Amino acid sequence: MAIDARQDGIRPSRASLVNDPNVRAIFYQVVIVGAVIALGWYLVHNTLENMARQGIAGGWGFLGREAAFEISETLIPYSPADTYGRAFLVGVLNTLHVAILGIIFATILGTFIGIARLSTNWLVKKLALVYVEIFRNIPLPLQLLFWWSWLREATPGPREAWHLMPGVWLSNRGLVYPVPVHDPVYLWMGAALLVGIAATIGVKRWAKRRQAETGQPFPTIWTGIGLIVGLPLVVFLLAGAPLTWSKPELKGFNFAGGASVTPEFTALLVGLVVYTAAFIGEIVRGGVQAVPWGQTEAAGALGLSRTQALRLVILPQALRIIVPPMTSQYLNITKNSSLAIVIGFPDLVSIANTTINQTGQAVEGIALIMAIYLTISLSISLFMNWYNRWVALVER
Repeated sequence: MAIDARQDGIRPSRASLVNDPNVRAIFYQVVIVGAVIALGWYLVHNTLENMARQGIAGGWGFLGREAAFEISETLIPYSPADTYGRAFLVGVLNTLHVAILGIIFATILGTFIGIARLSTNWLVKKLALVYVEIFRNIPLPLQLLFWWSWLREATPGPREAWHLMPGVWLSNRGLVYPVPVHDPVYLWMGAALLVGIAATIGVKRWAKRRQAETGQPFPTIWTGIGLIVGLPLVVFLLAGAPLTWSKPELKGFNFAGGASVTPEFTALLVGLVVYTAAFIGEIVRGGVQAVPWGQTEAAGALGLSRTQALRLVILPQALRIIVPPMTSQYLNITKNSSLAIVIGFPDLVSIANTTINQTGQAVEGIALIMAIYLTISLSISLFMNWYNRWVALVER
């Protein structure tokens, strides 16, 4: 006969702490965290001892010392008399420059390739397939070397440069073209551009509410174009339309004046765009195909053309599938820009390598590279996550 311990006043014994799963879980976590901290302390301590043994001074004071090396391509004024800190800034801006342009152009080209993969035209569909299979299966460094060598070998020297149009020349030194001389009104035009963009966003939200209430559409696209283009143009005209051009001229063995795009920058940008667009094309194709076919049939039943159905019905629904993997490709463009060192473009990694070779501050230099790339990547991820939530369909 079974005896109930509670009826006899006998309190059941508690499980020992060793057998308690919650206690064991906390214990293991504490042990793991402690081991990680101990390993980190050992690595830092060992590194500092080795640096002291070799006479290498630690710290970040080297960023304030004179760099004493040239940088072939800069977006801000720079000279060898500037500091290593400014040299790092030049590298960051060069990396951001090629990454931002690469993201924009790769998105446009990749979207076009992805839609072409779904075309009913046999030739267009097969050409898009050939593009994807070729460029995504060739390593990116080889593609960069190909574009760089082609730009160097296929174009003549500055004295025999190709005159493409008035003021525009192409040689193995790059593409040179005229640019407007800076005027203070351009800053006001930039402010007017930002105001136009903000006003366009406001008009779009208002038009969406208006259409939901009344059913009447509003031409937001043309209104937005008018605001974004018109406001800076009005500021420019009110300031007297100040426009003076700096035109390139052949002086000695190279061009002077104007602006230029070097073969290194062009090869890096083209390589990143062409390579990444192949992956983006497959992402777009998969996202569009994931939308139920009934949506396409419903759009056709409403009398929408194939282009209208794609723009108004299919792509808005496909975005919730496309955006997450697209974020990875944007991060890849940013990180793959570090391959610029293969063709000699002065990006962040290239300038950091030169700094490390001159100062011997390898730990600080590499830590700075990692911190900068981590910051850029996290910023892209945060923006894309926000955008993903913004375009997500709200289910009722």
